[in-house]
Amino acid sequence: MHTLDELQSLYATYLNENSYKKEPISLYEPVNYILSLGGKRLRPLFSLMAFELYDNKIDKALCIAHAVEVFHNFTLVHDDIMDQAEMRRGKLTVHSKYGVNTGILSGDVMLILAYESLLRFKVPSSIPSLVHIFNQFAREVCEGQEMDMLFESSSEVTLAAYEKMISLKTAVLIAGALKMGAIAAGATESDALKLYDFGLNIGVAFQIQDDYLDTFGSQAQVGKQIGGDIVQNKKTFLILKALELGNQHQKQDLLNLFKTENVLLPQEKVKKVTAILTELNIPDEAKRRKQYYFEKGMKSLEEVQVMTEKKELLRKVAFQLLEREN
Repeated sequence: MHTLDELQSLYATYLNENSYKKEPISLYEPVNYILSLGGKRLRPLFSLMAFELYDNKIDKALCIAHAVEVFHNFTLVHDDIMDQAEMRRGKLTVHSKYGVNTGILSGDVMLILAYESLLRFKVPSSIPSLVHIFNQFAREVCEGQEMDMLFESSSEVTLAAYEKMISLKTAVLIAGALKMGAIAAGATESDALKLYDFGLNIGVAFQIQDDYLDTFGSQAQVGKQIGGDIVQNKKTFLILKALELGNQHQKQDLLNLFKTENVLLPQEKVKKVTAILTELNIPDEAKRRKQYYFEKGMKSLEEVQVMTEKKELLRKVAFQLLEREN
């Protein structure tokens, strides 16, 4: 079994060896740019970790991991355009650096490149199943993004609806990456589904932690402006929980702050909203809910029918996601 560092090194080498040196350069340079911004690249590594539970010939799965990473970054390029975000991982977003039109088109080609990578898998009989899983989570990510945008202008968003949205927008990609890796390596359908459930629950916990960090992290830790979700009127777990727990005065203050006609400067708005969240102990509520999903995910992992030692790396990575500060 490889260590996480070894898997990261293997994938980084593959990524470097498969950069897109195509014409026109103006189309593919932004693709290489977003893929070079780094980060932990855990989504492709989840595919590799799941594959290695059943098959130690890990090189065979690198094309699957790459498909996951290219697709994920495709969604980031387009999400940043929709969110009008200027920074990603501490660097300019693609559309800020290259322009909106190029950002849209380079994002489009990344979706095609992801499919091309997936189709390089050397076991043709497995490709239909892999494409089916890929199509499912790709469609669901789009559904989750649309729900997220609809929530910005809706005053009737529930916590249940929000958790459904983040399971689609964020968690299904982690879950699908694990399932593809397992299926490619010959896992049973039962094990593949358990790994999917593990990824789904860990992914929701991951997003709740992301919500927390967006408001209560630091810009140096997170690599982007703190309070961006608040400025964009996003109904995160923190806001929805505050609306659930707050008294009438606190609820009305939050709703007024999130009205589109609110004329407060962004930093003043963030300060006022954060004060209400702190008053209601929302950070602790977020930590409790994150732990709930984490424990559900770990239970599914325990039920995967492989030796306990083989699952240790997945346990370790899940714990790191739970405790991360960026």
